[in-house]
Order: sequence, then structure tokens, then C-alpha cells
Amino acid sequence: MASDPEQPSFSSIGRVGKSSGEIDGAGVDEPLLNAGQHHSSESYSVLAAIFPFLFPALGGLLYGYDIGSTSSATISIQSASFSGISWYNLSSVEVGLITSGSLYGALIGSILAFNIADFLGRRKELILSAVLYLVGALITAVAPNLAILIIGRVLFGTGIGLAMHAAPMYIAETAPSQIRGLLISLKEFFIVLGMVAGYVVGSLLVETVAGWRYMYGVSTPLAVIMGIGMWWLAESPRWLLLRAIQGKGDARDLKDTAINCLCRLRGEAFGDTAPAQVEEILNELAFVGEEKEVTFGEVFQGKCLKALTIGCGLVLFQQITGQPSVLYYAASILQSAGFSAASDATRVSILLGLLKLIMTGVAVLAVDKLGRRPLLLGGVSGIVSAFL
Repeated sequence: MASDPEQPSFSSIGRVGKSSGEIDGAGVDEPLLNAGQHHSSESYSVLAAIFPFLFPALGGLLYGYDIGSTSSATISIQSASFSGISWYNLSSVEVGLITSGSLYGALIGSILAFNIADFLGRRKELILSAVLYLVGALITAVAPNLAILIIGRVLFGTGIGLAMHAAPMYIAETAPSQIRGLLISLKEFFIVLGMVAGYVVGSLLVETVAGWRYMYGVSTPLAVIMGIGMWWLAESPRWLLLRAIQGKGDARDLKDTAINCLCRLRGEAFGDTAPAQVEEILNELAFVGEEKEVTFGEVFQGKCLKALTIGCGLVLFQQITGQPSVLYYAASILQSAGFSAASDATRVSILLGLLKLIMTGVAVLAVDKLGRRPLLLGGVSGIVSAFL
């Protein structure tokens, strides 16, 4: 396929560091935003977009399910009547390790993602995440003692860390531009949907002997579906083209593969425009590649420091409110608040999950109309009011 004479040729794009104005001595530098100017006329199939969203989103659903199921599992595992084990008399520290085991694993997975994400690619990273979900859930469900149980929790959490990194990237890189923002927001909705499912399953099994084993075991079929689905899906075209630009494979083969993957991901309606879309992505990556590499120290200077402070501050204060702890310990908190029966406490926790699901749905629908900042201010105001 011939390149547009006003755009850099594919063979030239591999020379990272050269702008379009320097390639072949023709043309001038174009702003990065122009790379997406043709997206408004992009054709796509809604049906074709379902699976490239759904299978990565299962990673978020499993994360949410872990939160909801753990809320009931910590009650079940401490019950003399229903735990089904001899080591049910756990201290608060041991219960805390069971609860936070997945969070420690998520931290490990997040650190690993920095090193393996671009090497493996988003698709393989999600497959690895599904394997860790499956192995972690199985080990947790059949654990003969506390130590093995915690190991299973950490493995499951490592899958969470990888999935929370790769899923939004895969969705963003494969979704049609017209619905990209919606699908990324829906991934967050899936996390909360998983929480509600965890609360529901927990309420049904909390008074079943060894019910906590079943609560964690329920996630295994979803992990299998996620793994098979990601194996079946095509690789991210953008990642393939990034490898071409970085010289990590035959450029022409990677470009042809990216075109085929894009057609598979977007459906037959996109077939005629796939080559042009690939050229746009290549042009965009070329502009990104010409930017000088930023050192780690520069993150703490100037505008980067301001962005870092805002980003870290938002995450910190969101977590420091204690809302994650409320979600993980919802059933236990409700027991202490007066719902003494385990079944009653877990049923009421479903209402908490449903309310969060409703408000997440409202946020997904309203975020583009109202904006991020008003929703953030409204949410913080609600939290402060609740604390008062």
C-alpha cells in the first residue's frame, strides 16, 4: 500500500527521533492532535466491539468479586459451625492478612507490569492475569491451612495487579474512538458489578459448611472464560506497531499483522479503512517517538510535579477515607452494628453494593456531560457529609 505523499513512509517511521518534516526532506511537523482527525468518520461494528471489551473487563469483575466475597468469607472462616476447619479461631491480624493478601499481590502485580507490559503485550498480560486468577482461586479454595490460604490470596492479587494495568490499555487501544471513553468507564462499572455478585454469593453461602471455600472457588469459571477469551482475541494493533517502531521485529510483517488484528477487532465494516487507520497510528507513534526521553528526576520538577501531586493526592485521599476497608469488611461492620446473624449482615451488604453500582452507573453516564471535576467534588462532598 502506498503511503500518502504528505505523510512519512512506514520505512522512515522506524527511525525514531525524526519528525515528519525531516523524513525524505519533505513536509513540515504536524501537531500530534491531527493524528486522530479522521476518527470521526471511522466505521465500526458494535457487535464486534463487545468481546474485545468483555473479556478484559472480566479482569475487573473478578477484582470486584474478590472484594465482595471476602466480606462474607472472613465471617464464614471464623465460624465454629460453618468454617469446616479446625483453625477457625483466627486473630484479627490473621483475618487482616486474609483480607489484604490480594492487595499485597496486587502491589506485586503492579510492579511486575512495569517490566513485562511492553514485552508481553496487553493480550498476553491479560492471559497471564487469568492464569493467576485461576491458580490463586483454586489454592485459596482448597487451602489446608492459613499459610497456603494466604499464598493463594497473594497469587490472586497478583492477577488483579496485572489485569488492572492491562485491561484499560487493551480496551483503549482496540475500541472504536466513538465509544472508547464509554467502554473504559464501563470497565469500572464491571468492578462494582463484581462486588455486588460477591456480596450475593457470600450471602447465599455464609451459613454453608466450608462456604468460604465455595465463595472463592466460584471465581474459577470466570477466570477460565477470561483466559480463553483473551487467547481467542487479536493482539492490540497499537502494541504491534509500537514494536515495529522500536525495531523489535520485521516492520512490514508487524504492520500487516496489525491490519489483520484491527479488522478482527472492529468487524467487516472496518475492513476498507483499516490500512488508513494503521497509518494514522504509525504517524502518531512517530511523533511520540521523537519526544526526548524524560528522566525519572524530571517527574518531580515543574508541571510534572504538579501533575504527580494531583494524581497521587487523588488516589491517596480516595483510599484514606476508608471506603475500601468498608467494602472488604462490610458484613463484619454490619454485624457489629446490630445485624448479629451472619445471613442478615451479608444480605444488608448487598444493598451497599447495589447503591454503589447505581451511583457508578450514574457516573458513567454523566461523566462526559458534567465533567470529571464536578463529579469528584460532588463525591468528596458526599463522603464528608457521611463522616459528619
